[in-house]
Amino acid sequence: MSWSGFKKSMNRAGTTLLQKTGQIERTVDREFADEEAKYKIFEKECQQLQKDSKAYLDAMRAMTAAQARIAETLDVFYGSADKVSEGAMAAHAYKRSVDELDTGIGRELDAPYRTTVLEPLGKMNAYFPIVNEHISKRNKKLLDYDATRSRMRKLIDKPSEDPTKLPKAQQEHDDAKEVFDMLNDQLIAELPQLLDLRVPFFDPSFEAMIRMQCKFAEEGYEKLSGVQRYFADGVRDDYAAGQLDAQVEGVLNEMRELSICGAAS
Repeated sequence: MSWSGFKKSMNRAGTTLLQKTGQIERTVDREFADEEAKYKIFEKECQQLQKDSKAYLDAMRAMTAAQARIAETLDVFYGSADKVSEGAMAAHAYKRSVDELDTGIGRELDAPYRTTVLEPLGKMNAYFPIVNEHISKRNKKLLDYDATRSRMRKLIDKPSEDPTKLPKAQQEHDDAKEVFDMLNDQLIAELPQLLDLRVPFFDPSFEAMIRMQCKFAEEGYEKLSGVQRYFADGVRDDYAAGQLDAQVEGVLNEMRELSICGAAS
């Protein structure tokens, strides 16, 4: 930082301190404050949306990977018991289906999701530091304006013996006000425009996300429904009637009878 920049920073820090103690009047622009508040909410929501969108993709990867590991274990369980049983064939078909889903998520979801959802979100969030820099610059110029106004009023209330001081203070005030007004008006005009663009900006990403989710769900249903043909026709009816729960409970009772599972010797 140059000496002039350091000096300005110190002067602004002094102005801020004097404003807190009530010695310098603080300019309050309600219109800007309202627009900035709405912008800050939008910024926070976009950052959270980017975080959640990445978490969604990570969760989908984790889900299909875990599903593939479960299928591999079931395939080993059933295959080691009876490789030609309906259960073994169902387990093998299930493993094949979820392996295809796990592979497909990289081809049909991962890359397109990054292109149509994560990258646009990243681009939107990349604008916020730039906008925040403009807001910061506006706030600094506001401090300069408040400081020059205070100095000018003091000279009006208590004229100096030097006749050049008041015109100089007036010019500094006018220059500071002009710079501040320009930045302030620009932000008041453009912050709402930025927020208005959020819907048309995110529309394609939202539609793409829904389409990808539908395709993944449809492919999952198509592949996994093929596994059902290896089960007896009455399995779904038995499940609806609560009979499968009774079967599981019966097997658990048989396990409890085993000495190694806690049965009394």
